[in-house]
Amino acid sequence: MRTDPSDNGGLFVGRRPGTAPVHFRETPERAGELRQRVDGSLARFMLAGITLLCLLCWGPIPVACLWLGSKANYLTGSVSLGLLVSFAALFALLFGTLALMKRIDGAWILVRRAAGYDQRVGALGRIFAATAVVCALAFALWFLVIHGPGTGLVVRGG
Repeated sequence: MRTDPSDNGGLFVGRRPGTAPVHFRETPERAGELRQRVDGSLARFMLAGITLLCLLCWGPIPVACLWLGSKANYLTGSVSLGLLVSFAALFALLFGTLALMKRIDGAWILVRRAAGYDQRVGALGRIFAATAVVCALAFALWFLVIHGPGTGLVVRGG
């Protein structure tokens, strides 16, 4: 990191507060092999949970929010209220899911370290990117091959 005052607004000449290098304690005593295997299995289970929650963000959660908005529109006859319900539900569910995934990712780091791996960063960013690519490819396959972009057009021969 550079210590040029223009990098930090001129407030500090040295390192910015809270940016000191992280110092880990000495290597902890490892538990038995059985305990490490259990921790490894728990870490895999947590990783699968994060992946499942990420996949929910790309399809089922938005569809459920649209369904809630349509029910609000049907019951009240107000399109504006239906849109408000949809957006409020989408905001709450997506950000709630992201917060839950972040907590699980932090716990996953700790469990991985307990299983004997030198894990310092989480996997949430990589999982989120991978699920985005997989879901985009699945949508493209559905749209271009299964459903077809011109299925609703009627062509009359002449």
